[in-house]
Amino acid sequence: MDQRTRVLSAGIFSIVLALGIARFAYTPLLPLMQQQAGLGVAEAGWLAAINYVGYLCGALIASLISDMALKDRLYRIGMVLAVLTTAMMGLSTDFSLWALSRFVAGLSSAASLLLGSGLILNWLIRHHHRSELGLHFSGIGLGIAIAAAAVYLMGHELDWREQWFALTLLGALLAVPALRWLPPPDASQVTSTGQKMEDRPPGNLFLRLFMLAYFCAGIGYVVSATFIVAIVDHMPGLQGKGTLVFLVIGLAAAPSCIAWDLIARRTGKLNALILASLLQVIGILMPVFSGGMNAAIAGALLFGGTVMGIVSLVLTMAGQYYPTRPAKMMGKMTLSYGAAQILGPAITGALAVRLGSYASGLYLAAGFMLAGTLVLMLLNSLEKREMHHA
Repeated sequence: MDQRTRVLSAGIFSIVLALGIARFAYTPLLPLMQQQAGLGVAEAGWLAAINYVGYLCGALIASLISDMALKDRLYRIGMVLAVLTTAMMGLSTDFSLWALSRFVAGLSSAASLLLGSGLILNWLIRHHHRSELGLHFSGIGLGIAIAAAAVYLMGHELDWREQWFALTLLGALLAVPALRWLPPPDASQVTSTGQKMEDRPPGNLFLRLFMLAYFCAGIGYVVSATFIVAIVDHMPGLQGKGTLVFLVIGLAAAPSCIAWDLIARRTGKLNALILASLLQVIGILMPVFSGGMNAAIAGALLFGGTVMGIVSLVLTMAGQYYPTRPAKMMGKMTLSYGAAQILGPAITGALAVRLGSYASGLYLAAGFMLAGTLVLMLLNSLEKREMHHA
């Protein structure tokens, strides 16, 4: 196996471990923990929120660190913590221990998603490979699908505790290549053939608009991802089909990042982002405009097929502007996406109480996505003007 394949595989294994298992296995295990471990509805929501706060703290840390050796050390600590926090979930029924586990698991998912992808992008640029992260981010969809499938398969044999321990074992296996196949970073400012690596940061206006567009994408993502199961379950004739739609989103997300890399090679990254955003608007609105299972599945395919592509393209662009310290701008972008993920569900919940259904949230999400698309179009002309003057 060549070095590039090993480095990219290390990244995929780290994401399946830190996001698929340490972070997202909680979602399919939730009903079981409510039945067997006495986890209440409110507490379940708190644990998900605490997990998210941990992730945002990790993004903040990533945006502040410039030292490559420190990033590498934190990435490696994060992988070990991802395994330990999974084991912690099965050790007791104490809420404070669960909360600690979710917070630290959130930190470890940032270590994989931001520090890991930064280290990998730096290695790719340094060794003159294409600076694309689609393959790396395909680990997110893969991780969600693996966690959902594992819990589904173990459901009949093992209780909630044994499932957490089985997932810990799987995580420990994934940690080995995630740690061994990622070489320690080279801190020099030159590539393998001696070319100087220089940061080419965009202008302040470009950066602010880029963060605004990503904030809009965050609202579009979180409203659908949070409420789609509930929305589909409430549609006439589709009771209980929400989980299936969620699985379709995960399966569509896995290969989509690689597809968007190929599209971006042809069209340029900003044009690819504009196309992905427009397709996502259609995907979000499809279940509301035409009811029925076919529309819900088609919407899930469009949504899943664009949502991770947008994340992958944005974070790759952020890393390309700063090849010597890619995770820095990635962390900043993630904080604006993260702020949206806190506001989105809160606004949707308030609208649902007022209007009597979550469907209004989908209109909100689509509206923000459209606004974000307009900002991306503005960025496109801004970039052309900057190139023209350069």
